[in-house]
Amino acid sequence: MTREERIRFLVDILLEEMPRFREEAERMPKTPEAQRRLLRSLMNVRPPMPLREDFLAEQDRLLQEETEARGVVHMDALPAVAGDSRIVLWQGDITRLAVDAIVNAANSALLGCFVPGHHCIDNAIHSAAGLQLREACAAIMRKQGHDEPTGSAKITPGFNLPARYVLHTVGPIIARNARGEYAPTDGDEKLLAACYRSCLASAEEHGLKSVAFCCISTGEFHYPKRAAAETALRTVREWLAEAGGDRKVVFNVFQDEDAEIYRELLEKPKNDTPS
Repeated sequence: MTREERIRFLVDILLEEMPRFREEAERMPKTPEAQRRLLRSLMNVRPPMPLREDFLAEQDRLLQEETEARGVVHMDALPAVAGDSRIVLWQGDITRLAVDAIVNAANSALLGCFVPGHHCIDNAIHSAAGLQLREACAAIMRKQGHDEPTGSAKITPGFNLPARYVLHTVGPIIARNARGEYAPTDGDEKLLAACYRSCLASAEEHGLKSVAFCCISTGEFHYPKRAAAETALRTVREWLAEAGGDRKVVFNVFQDEDAEIYRELLEKPKNDTPS
């Protein structure tokens, strides 16, 4: 199949499964770019259910070709920050990273984002990994029988991602104070720190040596960026000091603002990181 034929094949299968979207899909432009957006949207809204082998085979080919086209970034190619060989700061698309595990900022349902084409990292990771990731998360949640608690972590394979595994964690949702500002409480700070510790503990349990963290809770959950970075850096440094060994942590940022915040904090002496 050509790329366009593969996309059409996958779209047709999803529309067979979800015929309620057929009329809307038929109104979409037939350009390759529009049809690829349609495929992602249908994958985003598809509920967990058994997956056809022929769908998976062609989906995996498509996603792996797209990963190669974006360019895989290997852990060994990333320079450590000055003064700490275990910490890396990298700005870019986390779905390109070839590390032992990347961290997904999930919601409490743990099934990924169902908003078609949404810009959140949960949507990006599930879209690049493939529908197997949603099914793997659904199996965890069926066994668990309740929403995922804030501050804990679950692990799944990475499927079509360069990363071997995905660590899913639910960060705190920040409410506005009386002045209309998003203001984390002491409890929120503890829960955010628990997200980082839970992911690192899970990585340790599974023998993983490299973990790439996104900026947990700073997007849709409105945790102020600088406060979140301070908590993240302090928690990771404390954990690395206790754990020892050759483990490495990547702080993955996407926006320029986040990169500037992390660069500033990482340049400070360790004992100057706010507590």
